[in-house]
Amino acid sequence: MLDSYVDILWEPGSHKYNVSSFLGELDEILLGATFSDFTDAMVDGLIAALRARGNSNATINRKMAALSKLLRKAQKMGDIAGLPEIKRQREKAGRIRFLDPDEETRLFAAILDKSDLYGRFCTFLIDTGARLGEGIGLQWQDIQGERVTFWVTKSGRSRSVPLTERAAAAVRASDRRRRGPFASISQAKFRAAWNEAKLEVGLGTDPDVVPHILRHTCASRLVQGGIDIRRVQTWLGHQTLQMTMRYAHLASSDLDICVPILERAAPAGQA
Repeated sequence: MLDSYVDILWEPGSHKYNVSSFLGELDEILLGATFSDFTDAMVDGLIAALRARGNSNATINRKMAALSKLLRKAQKMGDIAGLPEIKRQREKAGRIRFLDPDEETRLFAAILDKSDLYGRFCTFLIDTGARLGEGIGLQWQDIQGERVTFWVTKSGRSRSVPLTERAAAAVRASDRRRRGPFASISQAKFRAAWNEAKLEVGLGTDPDVVPHILRHTCASRLVQGGIDIRRVQTWLGHQTLQMTMRYAHLASSDLDICVPILERAAPAGQA
């Protein structure tokens, strides 16, 4: 099924590679079994096997989501008759790491020393919240004035965001002869430079300091700055509000206004 539909369901890139790995692992667990219906019992067996291998619920959900997408296509094409119910596993709300201003300054300086293009790319990502692939895939026609539109996104929905002054400057400094401002960047080479830089500034032992932290940092700064969670959802292009709610706790200072209300409502003499 994967050979038949992988090029239809997933575009070339790292996500397609990951999906192929996920489904290859599931096929290995099933020992290449053939079937006309994919049963609930088969799903339960896969989840149990993945959990026994030490997969977290979040990882299991990603692998089963890839399976679900493939099975839906196979059923539509008449390859299988029945579809199982694949329930999403409960995920823990883990700690979200983001860069503080000092960390950003030190890390970006180290990256800039290696490549002006990489340094400008980091500035663009942290101020737009774009994913690596979205930034690299950006084309010049996607930039209108001080606003960029990301057409090819993980959610499949386009979104437009305004640029900060420094993000706009990062774009303007790029080579117009290229397809886009960051089109010449190789993800593998960028990640290698990133890892070297984080080592140099003392962040080498922190597993959460990966390029995706720039997206987390953008979201965190918006929430901490008082932007409502719905607007942050739109800015990031999250499919569901639940994904954006991971950052909601950062707006806890908004609760301070509740205290005087409660104090005024308390009976006289008990305040």
